[in-house]
Amino acid sequence: MKAIATTGWGLKPTLSLIKTAAPGRLKADDVLVAVHAASVNPKDWKLNYNLAVAASPVMVKQLKPLFGDDLAGIVVDTGRNVSDFEIGDAVYGMDMRLRTASLAELTLIDQRRIAKKPENLSFTQAAAMPLAALTALQGLRKGKAEAGKKVLIIGASGGVGSFAVQIAKNLGLHVTGVCSGRNTDFVRELGADAVIDYTQGDYRHSAGEFDLVFDVTSYETPLTCAALLGKKGYFISTGGDGKSMLATPLYRLLGKKAGTVVVESYRRDLETLKAMVEAGSLTPVIDSVFTLAESEAAYNRSRSGRCRGKVVINVANA
Repeated sequence: MKAIATTGWGLKPTLSLIKTAAPGRLKADDVLVAVHAASVNPKDWKLNYNLAVAASPVMVKQLKPLFGDDLAGIVVDTGRNVSDFEIGDAVYGMDMRLRTASLAELTLIDQRRIAKKPENLSFTQAAAMPLAALTALQGLRKGKAEAGKKVLIIGASGGVGSFAVQIAKNLGLHVTGVCSGRNTDFVRELGADAVIDYTQGDYRHSAGEFDLVFDVTSYETPLTCAALLGKKGYFISTGGDGKSMLATPLYRLLGKKAGTVVVESYRRDLETLKAMVEAGSLTPVIDSVFTLAESEAAYNRSRSGRCRGKVVINVANA
C-alpha cells in the first residue's frame, strides 16, 4: 500500500510517499479502515515530526507508516470482538496510542476510538474533526463550561479554536474570541458574541473577567492571564508549549483552577460531536486540502500558524 514515511537524516527529514506492507493480523478489538482522508494537527509536527528528526530511518522501520492521527474512511475488516461496526461502515476517529498512522491507504484502529461518520459530512470534512473537536469539547468540559457563563477563547480562528467557539455557543455560553484582525469577521461568523483583535494591544489587562479562559494556542499561562480570570474562573490550556506545560500544573498544585486538556478519543464524545454536526450546530472549517503525496506541504502549511480551520490530506486515490 501507499503511505507517508520519513526519509533522510539530519534536522530536516522529508515526508515521502512510499510503498509498504499493509497492516498485519487484526487484534480482537481492531478495525481495519480504508482511509479516505486524514488531517494535520500541531501535535503532528511538534511531536511526530520531532521524533522523526531524532531517529528518522530507525523510527520509520519501527513505525510504518509514521504519521497521522485523524482519519475518516470505510471499514474493510473487523476483529472478532467488534460488534458495533460492519464492513462498509463509514467511520471517523483517531488514536493517540502511539498514533493512528492515518497517512496510509489502510490502517488499524481500536473500535473504541472511532464512531460512525456524520451523515451530512464528506470524508474530507469528517477527517478534520477528531483531534481538534475532541480537544475543544474536552477542554470546555474540564473548565466547567455551562450555559450562561463567559468564556474567552484565545486562538479562536484555528483548528481547535474554530470548534471551541461553535461548541461553546452550542452549550449556551457567552463567547469572546481572540484572533488577528484579518480573522475577526470569520470568528463572528462562527458564532462568537465578541471578538478581540490581539494585534491592537495587550487585551490580557483590559478585556474584563471571564469564568473560563481557554487558551488553545498554548502560549499563555495562568499568570499571564490572571487579570482575565474571575474569582472562580478556570484557566485551561492545550499545553503544547513548554512554558504552558510546566506552569499550568504548577498553578493547579498551588490551588488555582488551572488545567491542561490531554485529549482522548472516546466513542461517546465522537458521537456527541456527530449529533451536533447532524443538528446543524457544528461545522468543520477547512483551511486547505492536499494530496497524500503533498503531505510535506500540508505540514508546512500547518506550521505557518496562519491556518483558518484545519489542513486536510486526501488519502484515497493516492
